[in-house]
Amino acid sequence: MTATPAQPYSPAQPHSPSAPRTRSALRDTLTLLALPLVAALALPAAFAGGGTRRWFGGRAENQRAEAQAAKDAAAAAFYELDTAQRDLRISIETITAVDDSPAARRAVSDFDALGRRIDEASSQYINAVDAHDLDRDDLEASVAARARTELTAAKDELGRVKQDLDRFADGLGPLLGKAETQLARLAPAVERARQGLLAASNALDAVRQSGLKADDLAARLAALGPELTKLNQGAGAHGVPQTVERAERVAREAEAIRVEAERLPEKAAEIDHRLVSLRTRAQALTTRAGQVEPVLSELRRRFAAACWQDLQQVPDQATENVRQAELKLTEARAARDAQRWPDATALLSTVRALLNSTDESVSAAGDRLRRLNAVQKDPQQEIDRTRFAIRDAQRLAMTGRNTPDPRHARPLDEAVARLDRAIGTLEGRHPDYWHFLTETEAVRQAVARVVAQIRDERGAAPH
Repeated sequence: MTATPAQPYSPAQPHSPSAPRTRSALRDTLTLLALPLVAALALPAAFAGGGTRRWFGGRAENQRAEAQAAKDAAAAAFYELDTAQRDLRISIETITAVDDSPAARRAVSDFDALGRRIDEASSQYINAVDAHDLDRDDLEASVAARARTELTAAKDELGRVKQDLDRFADGLGPLLGKAETQLARLAPAVERARQGLLAASNALDAVRQSGLKADDLAARLAALGPELTKLNQGAGAHGVPQTVERAERVAREAEAIRVEAERLPEKAAEIDHRLVSLRTRAQALTTRAGQVEPVLSELRRRFAAACWQDLQQVPDQATENVRQAELKLTEARAARDAQRWPDATALLSTVRALLNSTDESVSAAGDRLRRLNAVQKDPQQEIDRTRFAIRDAQRLAMTGRNTPDPRHARPLDEAVARLDRAIGTLEGRHPDYWHFLTETEAVRQAVARVVAQIRDERGAAPH
């Protein structure tokens, strides 16, 4: 028996150069040694009239029988130990194929040490067998007794080593389980990678047949070629964990390529739709931008300069934004025709951002005029709305208290004073209605923060 997992045990080779006979040859005779002892003892009686063996009395034959029984028991122990070592060697080879951790290396070292003990016990057994010919006609009782003693000792040592081997095998459970799990994942993972690559290739072929090039996807698929080569070389060349990880990575990338390839016709149609939609929107914004100037004219005529000065650049900026958007749309169309999908998508995103900004600025002018008209007609509505927000916050601050918390009362008092100042700006010949609106909005936001603070504190307080 050897203990080196990397070298399979070969029954045809002698195991111990110092042993008079090989363990493999001895093992081949175990079946013959297992013949029933009763049948062996019956042979002299069958040939009592003309046998070839001379008998020297009952005591010698009893010693011979006991020695033969010891020999049979030792042979059985030897066979059991050899079988256990063979089975365990498979487990060790499974672990070393997958695991290179310190625990795995320690297991290999321990198995080697057990192998040396097995060699020693086996040599003791083989020497005991070779030292005594129990079939000799003139076998003396003392020789048979000595053979029985030596064979029994060999059997006991084989048994002790077998117990140690069994305990060692039990301790390999976690390592072996982990290794078997990895090996169980290996073949399915590699197969999934291969099937994924095939599916991606088929999807690309279908896309090309529809007239789309998908050159970037084809390049990504080609880049997986070396990985497939390594998978085909097997885990023996690259290691089980590395092969499993590579197979899973290839499968993920192949699946991504397949999904993108199958979605490519839909993506092309979507880009075509966005090109038309965004061009239509740009044209509409060109029309709306032309309506900003009359709005600004009315703002200048009816309200103080502070109410409209920040909108002065809206018409020119809107015109410039729309011009830039139309240029980007032309570039996006060229990218789409060249099937440069990422470029087309990026350009369309730029166009959308430009048009969104233009839409907001153009809408701001009309919204400004609407709000200023409303507050000029009835500023009290804005005042009442803001006062209600302050009073509601004050009631909340006093709930369950005789006096408000200064952290809450102070900002609410400041909000009241700020509102009064904003109301004061409405006096005079040319009130700054826009300042009034922005101030009341700021007051309501400050009050809302106090309300949120009160609710957070009360929600966190223990009940």
